[in-house]
Amino acid sequence: MPAPPRTASAIRELENPATSTNMAVPPLQTGDRLSSDEFLRRYERMPDVNNAELIAGTVLMRSPVSVPQHAVPHAEFLVWAGVFRARTPGIEIGDNGTVRLDYNSVVQPDVSLRVVAEPLAQSRIVGGLLEGAPEWIGEIAASSVSYDLHDKRDVYRRNGVQEYVVWRVLDQALDWFVLRDGQYERLPQGDDGIFRSEIFKGLWLDAAALLRRDLARVLDVLQQGLAGAEHQALVEKLAQAAGT
Repeated sequence: MPAPPRTASAIRELENPATSTNMAVPPLQTGDRLSSDEFLRRYERMPDVNNAELIAGTVLMRSPVSVPQHAVPHAEFLVWAGVFRARTPGIEIGDNGTVRLDYNSVVQPDVSLRVVAEPLAQSRIVGGLLEGAPEWIGEIAASSVSYDLHDKRDVYRRNGVQEYVVWRVLDQALDWFVLRDGQYERLPQGDDGIFRSEIFKGLWLDAAALLRRDLARVLDVLQQGLAGAEHQALVEKLAQAAGT
């Protein structure tokens, strides 16, 4: 999980400890109440830390990542989202990139998909960080008690993340939320058990196959979505926006 880019001043301090002001900057600690400016100021002076987030003004330092509960499902989630990105020009995929959402929230989503064409995009790169909400975010969580389904979900809702997916590994469940009139509602599965994204047409997911780790089936279903007319219409819409 990469740390956010360091500013030029922070790099100079690391290269020349004699002139460093690190001692005057308190380290990040779980539970600290900070603004996003102060969070990033401290974060950039902690080069060995790459797993901190600011959720609604409160610092959260993540524990080491479990391979079976996080690393493996995260990689499989990325494969699925990456195939969609490969077939959809005009969007960008993110993997644990630092996202500044508002004055008191800085997050590192496990997976994100965002529109890059300016007329349609609701996020942009500023100083190496992403500012504004990606249209789609996916997170890997242990269970329903995770902050991903509580404080973080509320932050994503407030900042306009259009769709938010949480894979609860221990619960063997997947939650897909869609933003409607400022509130998250659960996206219903089709009669065939497939989730079909409303914001990214063609982004189809067989949740049962994902949960049983049948990646081949997951990708087969995605290919069906990519072959449809709705996905082609999305590609044309993104191309037109990029052309303007």
